[in-house]
Amino acid sequence: MKSMTGYGKGSVTRAGRTLTFELKTVNNRYLEINSRLPKSLACCDDVVRKEIQSVLKRGTVEVYYNYVNNSEDSKVVLVDENLAAGYVEAAKQLRVAFKLENDFQTTALLRSPEVIRLDVPPEDSELLRAMAQEAVHAAVAELDTMRATEGAGIRDDLQKLVDTLIGLLQKAATRAPLVVEEFRGKLKNRIEEYLSGVEVDQARLLNEVAFFADKADINEELQRLTSHINQFIQCLQSDQPQGRRLDFISQEMNREINTMGSKSNDAELTACVIAMKNELEKIKEQIRNVE
Repeated sequence: MKSMTGYGKGSVTRAGRTLTFELKTVNNRYLEINSRLPKSLACCDDVVRKEIQSVLKRGTVEVYYNYVNNSEDSKVVLVDENLAAGYVEAAKQLRVAFKLENDFQTTALLRSPEVIRLDVPPEDSELLRAMAQEAVHAAVAELDTMRATEGAGIRDDLQKLVDTLIGLLQKAATRAPLVVEEFRGKLKNRIEEYLSGVEVDQARLLNEVAFFADKADINEELQRLTSHINQFIQCLQSDQPQGRRLDFISQEMNREINTMGSKSNDAELTACVIAMKNELEKIKEQIRNVE
């Protein structure tokens, strides 16, 4: 079991280039990758997504990057010699026409518009893709380790909550048969109290008790809830992503508990149902963090 929240970082340096990726994840029902890479790294987008998808199954992934190119061929200074010659010739004409001193030096030429131009050669896309794959792989590994660590804590907490739920379920199962017997005794005493001296119609009494027993019977709900809890525990023991399945099972558990509550006509049994709903809400809150 793994959490859906975590952080990972990976960095690679090759041929004077350094590429770093940072990954942050939060909860989401599905896998959503927000990379927003710049144009210079657009060739790496599919590599980044495949590396993430190979490990993560759910959660929103925010991808941050930092790229520094300090290689010798990262920038090239280009000189427009034709334009420079034009500036020199223009300076010569002005000097002759106006009898000026010749102070047009190289530094002045360098400051002339567009004589010098900085050119950035196209990036080596294959090299960038290889670097991106290695960096993201390292970031995902660190992220996955953190998610696994947090997931272990969530699993322990869920197990404790389920154990509490099992205890309440056993208490309800023990109490349920007694409810009918207590109803029978109370009904008989009430009839005898109101009809003092008159013999109680046992057949009618049995019919009323049977009708109540049918309405208050929660054996089916107890069995189904027990089955759901067993499936839930099996999911906790799995190493595969179980978030969606756990979410579905918790909904089915909630259905059974609600039905038990609607059938309950006993204060003690109702208290058990309320306590079970409270524990189930805690379980559902934790499941939202599970991949």
